[in-house]
Amino acid sequence: MTVHTLDLHFQNTPGLIAAYLVESQGELALIETGPGSTLPTLCQAISNLGFRLESVRHVLVTHIHLDHAGAAGWWAQQGAQVYCHTNAARHLIDPSRLVESARMVYGDAMDRLWGEMLPAPAEKVTILKDGESLVIGDQQIVACDTPGHARHHLAFIVGSACFTGDVAGLRLKQSGYLSVTAAPPQFDPPAYLASLNRLLAGHFDRLFLTHFGEITDVQKHLLHYQGRVEQVHQNVRQWVQQGLTEDQLREKYEDTERTLATSVGLSEEAWRLHEMANSTQMCADGVRLFVEKNS
Repeated sequence: MTVHTLDLHFQNTPGLIAAYLVESQGELALIETGPGSTLPTLCQAISNLGFRLESVRHVLVTHIHLDHAGAAGWWAQQGAQVYCHTNAARHLIDPSRLVESARMVYGDAMDRLWGEMLPAPAEKVTILKDGESLVIGDQQIVACDTPGHARHHLAFIVGSACFTGDVAGLRLKQSGYLSVTAAPPQFDPPAYLASLNRLLAGHFDRLFLTHFGEITDVQKHLLHYQGRVEQVHQNVRQWVQQGLTEDQLREKYEDTERTLATSVGLSEEAWRLHEMANSTQMCADGVRLFVEKNS
């Protein structure tokens, strides 16, 4: 098996969003599609490897957030079979509600950031339940239900490797700063920690993060990330109890994360990239919503 890391150059910036092309005995599977805005870059990257786009017959998405699955409908319309979580299928078939919600958040920047999300023909969408799999060449790709970041989240296991989507966090350029992916509305710390325990029990040799790239210090990374998920949850719970307003909480979250990032050597430019990939204000909202619902 060969894994090709495809940098989608989101917002013309390298190292923010990856897609992965898995090659086995002449067959191809694409894991993650990125947003519609980076589809030309994705297609060019596949062509640059010497593959025809029509050879990509299997497309797997970890969850339906636009940075992971925004271009899935396009692939389905080209004839590829798209595989996803049970709760994601309806949004791939009819993405109108998803797009409408995103447009309320991003406003005029919506099209520039995310591009178009096309509907996938229903017959081209296949649901994978926990433990179900498909075969590519001589490799079995197994779905692993991993809620916490989102309730409709799958990780994909291929041999001793795991493609983690957002459930193993965000780590850019192998930095020492590990950012918690906590965008609203489905951040759930107990589910998150349980999912991370499942990944720890898998004893994988490699993780492939959508944001961004290959991780080989797997156990260390996952244990560190468990601590980070607990940390942001406890921080926000404390701030809510103190009566901070939404704006004050966002500011406090950003300041706290920035201080942590600086303490492990993150530069100002590297911090800007993390904010592009995983906005602290959005994450603050995600953690706060969980705290408020569970107080």
